[in-house]
Amino acid sequence: MTSRRSWFLAGFAVVALFIAGVVSYLASSSPDGLDSTTLRGCTVIETAAGEELAGTCIAQSAGEHHLADGPLADYAVAGNDNLSGIAGILGVTATFAVAGGLFWLIARSGRTRRT
Repeated sequence: MTSRRSWFLAGFAVVALFIAGVVSYLASSSPDGLDSTTLRGCTVIETAAGEELAGTCIAQSAGEHHLADGPLADYAVAGNDNLSGIAGILGVTATFAVAGGLFWLIARSGRTRRT
């Protein structure tokens, strides 16, 4: 691997890890995107059993995701919202590992075909 490519990849990894680990703490805890769009037409009512939706909106037909109990669900580590930066770092590291492994396999298979 060339020196320029190594420096680029190292810089890219540092920036991605910084964004995931530090800047993620500055993110809004209640974003306006998809959640607010799916809640249009409904009101959230607090009950003894928890929050319920009243009205008609897309979110009423939503269910729990099958990985909702996962260790990194809701951008937290084991349900601890104070560890969102750690969850981001773990996510970036896992993404780099999978992508790096796939790129390595693709590059390796291209070399074996040429010989």
